[in-house]
Amino acid sequence: MIPLFKVFTPEDLDMGAVKDILMSGKLSFGSYGQQLEQALKDYLGNPLVLTTANNNYAMLIALAVLDLREGDEVIASPMACLASNQPVLNFRAKVVWADIDPYRGALDPEDVKKRITSRTKAILHYHWGGYPGYVDEINALGMEHGIAVIDDCIESFGSEYKGNRMGGLGTDISCFSFQAVRLPNTVDGGAISFSDAKLYEKAKLMRDFGINRPTFRDRHGEISASSDIALPGYNAMMSELNSFLGLQQLKHVPELLERQRRNAAYWDRYFAGAGGRPLGNRQEVLPSYWIYSALIDDAEEKMLQLREQGYYASRVHLRNDYYSAFGRAPYPLPGVDQFEKQQLSVPSGWWANL
Repeated sequence: MIPLFKVFTPEDLDMGAVKDILMSGKLSFGSYGQQLEQALKDYLGNPLVLTTANNNYAMLIALAVLDLREGDEVIASPMACLASNQPVLNFRAKVVWADIDPYRGALDPEDVKKRITSRTKAILHYHWGGYPGYVDEINALGMEHGIAVIDDCIESFGSEYKGNRMGGLGTDISCFSFQAVRLPNTVDGGAISFSDAKLYEKAKLMRDFGINRPTFRDRHGEISASSDIALPGYNAMMSELNSFLGLQQLKHVPELLERQRRNAAYWDRYFAGAGGRPLGNRQEVLPSYWIYSALIDDAEEKMLQLREQGYYASRVHLRNDYYSAFGRAPYPLPGVDQFEKQQLSVPSGWWANL
């Protein structure tokens, strides 16, 4: 059966370099970490990019630099990866559910506008399965109301909106995952990009316990009493081994994304013939197709049929408002209801060769 997800490992991986890193005694963030960050800056078209040990740290730091606190509200879609919304709870903040466009799986800007209050601290803009949502409209709402927007690109590395890659669109903050089934993968890892240099510098400190490394030690190599720690922080630096793996993978990403887009064209034709409707037919977006999603009646029946034919079809994510940690919205979410009922995802990854 063709799986929905698969780990990519380059065949040309330099195992000698892996051994050199392991034997060097220098495993923490260093030369390869700096090289990967620069490569990501070049790829995303944004000089304000930091890597992290995983996506969870990326999300936590993104929320921490905004000074999210207990009682604050973050507007989000319940039709998302659990890893996207759960970090909000670490700050004892409240997730406020907004409805989605049932034909796109994307946050509905008009409904988001209804959910804004004096307590709203951020809009968490999840991009379903690598399909960019209504970026301009959501960002405009953030600017109008003085609310930060976080592009949740956990599944959207390489996705494009109006010819520019996610992470380089001018959104306040964008978060990425390099976990094992992502492209690129660093075994586990993540990244954050910013549009504001002050937030970037703040996040750079918070990623490393709040430490300012250039001043942390005195001329004798001792911890300097004059180097203050003024911020909370995390042990969130990506290791040299993970960074090296990410560098090796990144050079393959353009080719792999092209394969995924060719596979998506196959599914466009398939679902058109089956009475389905694709999500990725907006002219301004070029999805990464981490998964291929379509809308179809009798989605569960179709899922089982495709599995019998050798394709691991899936509903992928459970809507997060089913979890008691978040709770249900006290108002209807008809777009979410419709999308949940009709959405079906199938393998479109580089391995499918459709």
